[in-house]
Amino acid sequence: MKTNDYVKYVTQQFVSYVDTPSEKRKAMKEERKASKDPFAYRWFGLIPFALSQLFQTKKKNS
Repeated sequence: MKTNDYVKYVTQQFVSYVDTPSEKRKAMKEERKASKDPFAYRWFGLIPFALSQLFQTKKKNS
């Protein structure tokens, strides 16, 4: 990709972002935030989930 093409792409993205209403931008941001996995799962995979399930079952059985 040439520099001119990249500048054109960035400009288009910026203009489309500025043209969207602020309410829609906030709604899109909240939607992205809600769909993210928790921090521990994103960084460490299923290990935290497995450990939490293990400890929960031990508490229930006791």
